[in-house]
Amino acid sequence: MNVNLTLIINMIFFAAFVFFCMKFVWPHIMAAIEERQNKIAEGLAASERSQKDLELAQEKAAEILREAKGQSAELVDSAKKRHTEIVDSAKDDARAEADKIKSGAQAEIEQEVNRAREQLRSKVATLAVAGAEKVIERNIDEAANNDMFDKLVKDL
Repeated sequence: MNVNLTLIINMIFFAAFVFFCMKFVWPHIMAAIEERQNKIAEGLAASERSQKDLELAQEKAAEILREAKGQSAELVDSAKKRHTEIVDSAKDDARAEADKIKSGAQAEIEQEVNRAREQLRSKVATLAVAGAEKVIERNIDEAANNDMFDKLVKDL
């Protein structure tokens, strides 16, 4: 056998094999490769979209959180203002009640003072009459004496 002939036959079979592979096998392999490339490209695009969606969701969450913090700060401020108003109102009510109690107590004190004065006046009149009786050593008319002492007390 001749090496050249073997080499030529091998080259013909190899060319036939390449032609057969290019005609029948290669399109299936290329279709599978292209399908895989498309899937990978779609996966990468979906990954980029989901990454952008994630960033947007994070930004939106951060904004919602800022708004919630702002609203909570407003609520705290309004609660503090309401607390201050309630405390001030309670203080005003307490002062008004204290003033009422004070004026009532003052009126009661004045009534007690007037009663005490009246009692003292009557006792002073009685003591003055008793003292005058002892000084004069005779009985003086109490009605006339009371009138006289009433005038004296009013002058005082």
